[in-house]
Amino acid sequence: MPDQIRLLIADDHPIVRNGLSFKINQDARFKIVAEAGDGETALSLIQEMRPDIAILDIDMPKLDGLQVARKIVELDLKTNTILLTLHRDEDFFRTAMEIGAKGYFLKENAAEEIVAGVQAVADGRTYVSAAMSVYLLRQQPITPTTAKILAAQLTPAERNILKLISLGETSKGIGQKLSLSYRTIENHRTNICRKLDIVGTNALLRFALEHKAIL
Repeated sequence: MPDQIRLLIADDHPIVRNGLSFKINQDARFKIVAEAGDGETALSLIQEMRPDIAILDIDMPKLDGLQVARKIVELDLKTNTILLTLHRDEDFFRTAMEIGAKGYFLKENAAEEIVAGVQAVADGRTYVSAAMSVYLLRQQPITPTTAKILAAQLTPAERNILKLISLGETSKGIGQKLSLSYRTIENHRTNICRKLDIVGTNALLRFALEHKAIL
């Protein structure tokens, strides 16, 4: 399959590597070209194999995942990175985003979400696992950087609708502007709330108004 997305998986726990490999290998769009149990080996294999995406555990011996991700940028290797972690730590998350990681997964849900995440990154989008998104949204306040990452989970159509919401448009008004039915707009609003874990009357409007600058 000539257009397969080439992947490397690096984690010092074989059970984790095997679980991710099993899920990924079930999809013909992807091909795992290398695996590693530590950061130094991972970096060497990335330099040799030039995978499209490297899935890196943050907690690895020799070089951790964040260090490997930095090296990839410094060496201009063109490999996108997805970080794995056990920790709901906002500092780790922010560091990963600042050094250019395109995906961020909590290990507890990685196997269920990895295929969707890899495809999103391959398509040029950022993907943050649902569990991490929920955690970030429950922290106060939501910073512009965090809001931007979370909004990246939305489709272009959903982002456009959220932007119109931030301008004070009703569902009926949005439907008229976009030539869509009221029911379609309401379905989009429900999906946006689900993805952002937003609950409550006017919660979506409040989010849109507070983060209008990133829409």
